[in-house]
Amino acid sequence: MRFGLFGGAQSSPSDPAAGYRDYLNFLLEAESLGYHGCFLTEHHFTGWGQVSAPLHMLTWLAARTTTMRLGTAVMVLAWHNPMLLAEQAATVDVLSGGRLDLGIGRGYRHNEFHGFAIDDAEAEARFEESLDVMTRAWTTSGRFSHRGRFWRFDDAVLEPPPLQRPHPPIWVSAGRDSSIVRAAERGHRLLLDQFTPVDIVGKRLALYRQTVEQAGFVFDPMSVAVARDLFVTRAGADKDDALRRRAVGHQRMIEAARTPGRDGGSHILAWADRPEARTEAALYGSHDEIGEKLAALADAGVGYVLLNILGHDRFSLRAMARP
Repeated sequence: MRFGLFGGAQSSPSDPAAGYRDYLNFLLEAESLGYHGCFLTEHHFTGWGQVSAPLHMLTWLAARTTTMRLGTAVMVLAWHNPMLLAEQAATVDVLSGGRLDLGIGRGYRHNEFHGFAIDDAEAEARFEESLDVMTRAWTTSGRFSHRGRFWRFDDAVLEPPPLQRPHPPIWVSAGRDSSIVRAAERGHRLLLDQFTPVDIVGKRLALYRQTVEQAGFVFDPMSVAVARDLFVTRAGADKDDALRRRAVGHQRMIEAARTPGRDGGSHILAWADRPEARTEAALYGSHDEIGEKLAALADAGVGYVLLNILGHDRFSLRAMARP
């Protein structure tokens, strides 16, 4: 089983750079400890100081790292000009020596769609059109034009071409069966969230693998990454306090994701009324407790785990690298 990191920095109005510096140094230490990759989140309009420009941060990391895979989890396609995003991703891929893992998604927070004045009911259609434009940009030799519902491009040509061919690996955040099947049929990789219980993770991974093989691709265990919240305890009192702080953060995410007047929605809301399920999924506790949960994930077929470490705790970071 390989480990990577999932998450992002937080800035503060009094010193916006401090949180960024701390998180980037955290990632540099992770590379030195042998972590396989990192996936940075993209969020907007939170008021919490979350990262809004992960590709810019990855450009900085590309210059300071040599082995770590550099990923996004995820770029929400509805909010970006797809040609600009294809160019920016290709630039990071070139500068990193071909280490970009581009995670993409439809978005799940209502407040972000509201802030961009985009109807979140259009998320699916915007995702599909933008992905089509980006894929054509990366794979077309020469110029092309596009006429779509949301975007129009005339005689466009991608500059620069990505180093990884035909394009950087595309990782899709998906929880519904239909989304998992589409990702597998297209040969895309799969990101599974940190809230889903291990038995459901196993079912989703099995569906993905079956569809990949039916589509004529070779299944690679490293093509599925499962996120998990992590906190390694030093003493018995640490765990409960860490879980309480985690619950506060999750409640903020739930409230940001809710669409007024509409039930259901994202993978976050799927567990909104079941905090015990979210706790069961988390890797919180001693080495032995965490080891049991990792063994269950391995039995479900998981080979790549992305760790979201509470407070960027260096003890937990080092403990997972050198248990």
